[in-house]
Amino acid sequence: VQLQASGGGLVQPGSSLRLSCAASGFVFRDYAIGWFRQVPGKEREGVSIISALGTSTYYSDSAKGRFAISRDYARNMVYLQMNTLKPEDTAVYSCATVRSITTSGDTITYYTGVENWGRGTLVTVSS
Repeated sequence: VQLQASGGGLVQPGSSLRLSCAASGFVFRDYAIGWFRQVPGKEREGVSIISALGTSTYYSDSAKGRFAISRDYARNMVYLQMNTLKPEDTAVYSCATVRSITTSGDTITYYTGVENWGRGTLVTVSS
């Protein structure tokens, strides 16, 4: 199982970025996949998760309304579109598989079993 994040960079507050997660070595449509971020000295935070079939999603409170997760089954890719970026979004963003999710309609309400971490990509939001 391999996951590789890319697309990070240095951007100004209010800008947008699209992160990409390339997946290989497993049956892509069998796994929920999530984006997580970490700032040195702080706990890793779950940002957004998309279910295996793409019908349910999770967004952290800080991501709601600004970020959008999607997946492309033809390319085995998961994307995180990040808009209206803020300095507090600065972090290393990584993608990973999520073994178990609980849903309520189109919303993921609980998740566990985050594994198969890929190398992250640094997002820096600064003027």
